[in-house]
Amino acid sequence: MTDSAKSGSAAPDRDAWLIGLLALLLFAWRAASLPLFDLDEGAFSEATREMLERGDWLMTYLNGEPRYDKPILIYWLQAVCVMLTGQSELAFRLPSILSATAWVVLVHGFVRERAARVAAIFCAACAALSLMVGVIGHAATADALLNLCIAGALLDIFRWFEQPRRGMLLRVFVWLALGTLTKGPVAVAIPLAASLLQALWQNRFRDWLRAAFDPLGLSIYAVIVLPWAVVLSLRDGGDFMRHFLFDHNVGRYTQTLQHHGGELWYYLVWLPLILLPFSGLIPAALAQAWHGRRDPLNSFLLIWFALVFLLFSTSSTQLPHYVLYGCTPLFVMFGLRFERPASAPAALLPGLLLIAVLAALPWLLPLVKTPAHRAFEAGILELARERIGLRYIVISLTGLAAGLVFALLRRPLWQRLIGVGLAQAAVIWGAFAPLLAAAQQEPVRQAALLARQLDLPAVAFRTDLPSFSVYRQAVTPNRAPLPGELVLVRRDRIDALRGSLPGVELQTLQVSGGIALLLHPPAREEPHSPSPQSNE
Repeated sequence: MTDSAKSGSAAPDRDAWLIGLLALLLFAWRAASLPLFDLDEGAFSEATREMLERGDWLMTYLNGEPRYDKPILIYWLQAVCVMLTGQSELAFRLPSILSATAWVVLVHGFVRERAARVAAIFCAACAALSLMVGVIGHAATADALLNLCIAGALLDIFRWFEQPRRGMLLRVFVWLALGTLTKGPVAVAIPLAASLLQALWQNRFRDWLRAAFDPLGLSIYAVIVLPWAVVLSLRDGGDFMRHFLFDHNVGRYTQTLQHHGGELWYYLVWLPLILLPFSGLIPAALAQAWHGRRDPLNSFLLIWFALVFLLFSTSSTQLPHYVLYGCTPLFVMFGLRFERPASAPAALLPGLLLIAVLAALPWLLPLVKTPAHRAFEAGILELARERIGLRYIVISLTGLAAGLVFALLRRPLWQRLIGVGLAQAAVIWGAFAPLLAAAQQEPVRQAALLARQLDLPAVAFRTDLPSFSVYRQAVTPNRAPLPGELVLVRRDRIDALRGSLPGVELQTLQVSGGIALLLHPPAREEPHSPSPQSNE
């Protein structure tokens, strides 16, 4: 440990508390007011709502059908939050807010053990202010919790490599177990593979083998994971495990699911975007770590990042946030090299460009054209144009001005980067996210509240927007409507709906953004003939 690190550790421990509080406030900003975004937030939240409604804490359902996508832990945490605070957007998002906050504190603590106090602060700022971290930290999904578990396991694994301690090793098994209950085998595969590669690099395979098969560690893992898995398998004959393991794990890697396919270059494009405004630091950080790869920490960070990057680059199903599980080592590199991160223009320009694009949206949106057959997207775009106004312009232009001021200050580059990151967060969560929510999700929420007020049965026709069920507080089957039923439908599928009901005049209740809420009129009752009078 360097002298600067020692002096940093001697400082009051209020740094961690203050960073945790600031991260918590950042991730909680707008979490209570933005409607749930479909598909993912809507699906997780509706599955949790149905868990509470059914009283079934073993298996999840989505609109009445078994949901095999994820294990149970995130649903348990969301359900507890809903039970404690009532059903709300904030309750569904609270586990992610807390997980993202804990992850920021973890990476801060890891860097503070090894470098100056300022390095740890910069690392935490990069972690909290990066674009995709902000997204998953606000989202009612499993990603923030999984990211916490993978990072917690691997940071503790490196601590164990530095100084093997039984308690540290057992904590790794706890992280692995919690990650397994969050998203399955990937939570074990990444730490296991990264630690094995590091052990081979350091010629410590025997140490790794003893640690990986530690009897007490494996027992702790089994005690945490097996009760739910065994009881559920006994109840459903193993259906959940078969679907989850083969369809949503093996299938995700070997097949393109839900049109989320990509190419080998997919994350070369997305990595700089998800790390904005700090993506300009990536080349220098990787180059410096590679130059010092004989150092165990540098080799470990490179192995961790490269493993995740290559693993998901070769997957047939790809989403931007997958690579985030390998970004913790990048944030650590940023912190350790805060004094020599990169050239100022290369470091500052990416964040400023994003803010400038967002500030220009009021003038760019009118230029965007959508094909006639894309009525769903056209409706969202049309509503976005209507909702963008003076408030958006003031916030975004103020954010751009602030970012430019921070960038031009005669201060160290790391401080200017944090300033640009704060400006980016202000524009995204103060202006852009509310605009996106108003155009994309607010119509769904309003349609659901109207359906709930009318108290009529409702279905969705070839439309997968599960937040409708959350706000309606009822299961919404996906099929054609029967007489007397409401139907939620995307605007690009209204003609198909009408074609499936020849001769039926559907009543329009709401058309907004990309969706419509219609009513299949109740069947007319035939008038009854008067009964013949008896002469007796």
